Amino acid sequence: MSPKLFGSSGIRGLVNLDLTTDLAVKIGMTIATFSKNRKVLVARDTRVSGLMLENALVSGLLAGGADVKVLGILPTPVLAYLTRCLEADAGVMITASHNPPQYNGIKIFDENGIAYNDEKQDEIEEIIRKEKFRLADWQKIGEAEFCDKSGFYTEMIWEKVKLQKKWSLIVDPGCGATYNLAPKIFKGLGCRVIAANAHPDGFFPARSPEPNAETLKPLAKLVKRLGVDVGVAYDGDGDRVAFIDECGEFVDFDRVLAAYAAYAIKKGKGKTIITNVEASMCVEKMVEKLGGKVVRTRVGDVYVAEEIKRRKAVFGGEPCGAWIHPQYHYCPDGILSSILLLKALENENKKLSEFVAETPRYTTLRENIPCKNELKHRVVEKAAEELKAAFSSVKDFLDVDGLRLTLEEGWILIRASGTEPLVRLTVEGESLKAAKKIMEKGIAVIRTAVERMSK
Repeated sequence: MSPKLFGSSGIRGLVNLDLTTDLAVKIGMTIATFSKNRKVLVARDTRVSGLMLENALVSGLLAGGADVKVLGILPTPVLAYLTRCLEADAGVMITASHNPPQYNGIKIFDENGIAYNDEKQDEIEEIIRKEKFRLADWQKIGEAEFCDKSGFYTEMIWEKVKLQKKWSLIVDPGCGATYNLAPKIFKGLGCRVIAANAHPDGFFPARSPEPNAETLKPLAKLVKRLGVDVGVAYDGDGDRVAFIDECGEFVDFDRVLAAYAAYAIKKGKGKTIITNVEASMCVEKMVEKLGGKVVRTRVGDVYVAEEIKRRKAVFGGEPCGAWIHPQYHYCPDGILSSILLLKALENENKKLSEFVAETPRYTTLRENIPCKNELKHRVVEKAAEELKAAFSSVKDFLDVDGLRLTLEEGWILIRASGTEPLVRLTVEGESLKAAKKIMEKGIAVIRTAVERMSK
């Protein structure tokens, strides 16, 4: 069997090796074939390969008879919002999100602005594999229009969100797709904005397109030195956001997710929060004490989005800064999330450090165990019962994505890597001692299973 094209967040790979112009043309023809799409939006992030892949993808869409609005460089959530707002049949984003510059990818959204699910992705792959493209007659080839429709998104935010305080902040797009819109929107809300790394550059020379505690150290120093209220940083395509508090400290992804989830329960009209199996148990701690409920899904924003819609949840997100606000749309949105966090701080009359202070801090450990690709899923499946037997205090378990056991002093998750020959173990404990104890048992079980099945 040939490897799957789609991962947990669209098609992604090394440019001109895994992801070629030939494949991009086929994807374009397939999207037009798949649902007889007549109106498709296309956008890209700042990667150097973006224009090349955009031209190929649009050619395929036109060949299939679709009319295409080419929107240029935009954040992924803006493309997703516009797909629904402009009543397009599909939206296609050319991005590798937080991956290094040598990667690129293609992510497809339906008419509701929700990323294609597994079923739709499988159908797309089947058409590409069998090359069952339906090409238009020469008289019915689609038309392309190059246009800027970002104003619809900007006006939506300015209309729906009003900030009372004149916030001072540093906005760091990291040379990615938010380079223009993020500073513009914050200024329009009355904020005093200092923009850093706000020029488009697909080589990402300023920092990695993945914002985390390590890559944002320069931003943290700048926030502290200039004495602003908050620092916000986005990934390459703007669907993730990371925060630096007023003290110049990186705000832990899990803790700020949990704090905002609790705020959403207090202020929203629902009691359900959606997150994935990798998120900290601090989410439950914060949400359940307010009478809310946490539902966990597989890792991947499309699964979170689908579950939010299905359960009419008030909020959902993943512990990487990808937050979904269903009152606005169903795509993780870094710009919107950072604005809504400022609004939450206003309503709570708190600084960012104070906002997350009530959220408990737990110890998280991670370990990767080498395992052949053809064995890793079977190892996880076979080790599940042995793992349950190894712990005497299993309170609950989830098997939506690998196996996650909730224990007396923490939890353990085992998953087969989606991209590498590895079985991944994630452990969280109420203390370092508890986390290490859980991890030791987990490693022993998985290594034994790997050795046994490798013979």
